[in-house]
Amino acid sequence: MSALSHIRVLDLSRVLAGPWAGQILGDLGAEVIKVERPVTGDDTRHWGPPFLKDAQGENTAEAAYYLSANRNKQSLTVDFTRPEGQRIVRELVAQSDVLLENFKVGGLAAYGLDYASLKAINPRLIYCSITGFGQDGPYASRAGYDFMIQGLGGLMSLTGRSDAEEGAGPVKVGVALTDILTGLYATVGVLAALAHRERTGEGQHIDTALLDVQVACLGNQALNYLTTGVAPRRMGNAHPNIVPYQDFPTADGDIILTVGNDGQFRKFCEVAGHPEWAADPRFASNKARVAHRAELIPLIRQATVFRTTAEWLAALERAGVPCG
Repeated sequence: MSALSHIRVLDLSRVLAGPWAGQILGDLGAEVIKVERPVTGDDTRHWGPPFLKDAQGENTAEAAYYLSANRNKQSLTVDFTRPEGQRIVRELVAQSDVLLENFKVGGLAAYGLDYASLKAINPRLIYCSITGFGQDGPYASRAGYDFMIQGLGGLMSLTGRSDAEEGAGPVKVGVALTDILTGLYATVGVLAALAHRERTGEGQHIDTALLDVQVACLGNQALNYLTTGVAPRRMGNAHPNIVPYQDFPTADGDIILTVGNDGQFRKFCEVAGHPEWAADPRFASNKARVAHRAELIPLIRQATVFRTTAEWLAALERAGVPCG
């Protein structure tokens, strides 16, 4: 029996963050009923090409993007701008444990499908709202999209080549990471609310915002700023706190070296044929290597180009040095 096989989720969300949460809950065994508007359905059904192909190799109407976030769900079309559609949703709410929605703040209240209205029907309901900027505050009424939140939330100020390199400038992550992370945070919130309900019998309203999640996920970069007052900068594939921790050229491609401690660095130096680096006061500790990054990285680059990627991987893995 799956962990959430006793849970029914009513998924009114669309695009990515909400559907991602519903998909994870479905992966955990919940029954997920995805409610879409008639005719057009979720916008991402049409976000292609590519589209799923049928048995004859012809494109169907199902975009790969939509399929990436909506497995393990049953689909239902309901027009809840009409009284009959609202009645259907309320009937489903009465028999559901969780509701996911990512409409603009107050958007569902006009149809009597806001938390206060549905709580009256089902006090045990866990109602998870996903928005760009939360349920209150100066930006609450604004729509939020992953790309703009990556910029506004600081991620793009950290992603891309350094200002000293050609092609410098802010770059978004190659997947809609803010949406996906928000889906994960929403899932965690739902699971916590289910645990709370198990003890109290009460449902909860979960307020999840893309901007909140993006700022929270700045992680060590945020704390680097809070502890120093210095805004972090774009560094390409380099790491602000660890050296060497980036890509290096090989004879036939590239290798990623992720040295996490001084012991690993000593092993790397031995494999590279330069044990003297580990004894050099400029490089002996991670703190020193970060301070002398500009001197060490060119030395490593000069050394790595004389072996193929496969040769480096084999030698480093034998020595226990993390690489890829």
